[in-house]
Amino acid sequence: MTTLEELGLLKMDFLGLRTLTVIADAKEMIKKSKGIDLEFDKDMNDPKVYKLWAEGKTVGIFQFESAGMTKFMKELKPDSLEDIIAGVSLYRPGPMDQIPRYIQNKLNPEHAVYTHPALEPILNVTYGCMVYQEQVMQIVRDLAGYSLR
Repeated sequence: MTTLEELGLLKMDFLGLRTLTVIADAKEMIKKSKGIDLEFDKDMNDPKVYKLWAEGKTVGIFQFESAGMTKFMKELKPDSLEDIIAGVSLYRPGPMDQIPRYIQNKLNPEHAVYTHPALEPILNVTYGCMVYQEQVMQIVRDLAGYSLR
């Protein structure tokens, strides 16, 4: 990678997900054999789906199959799409140390600590933890007066 950059060449990573093809094929088979047309994005708040995540039943789900991520989901007990999204963001080398705090604050939101009142509207969706780059950018804009330019 660094050699390519030193030569001024562009390095690109392509992610191939065979699973998406399997899902599309399964969806088509269900439609043909059962007459059911599945709509995956119709209801994004099915409690039964979040129960499966909370039980660690994530085999075959990209980025959620590892033992560590499965353990994290079982401890987190996600009950919203936001929890799932935050889980992917937290399970990285940098923010991983925030996982215990995130879980604790999710289970007990009243324990979330905001070191400055201006942080609460930015961090309340992630229970007082800085999870997303966009949150950091908003904080430096609101508290330090930086611009996005």
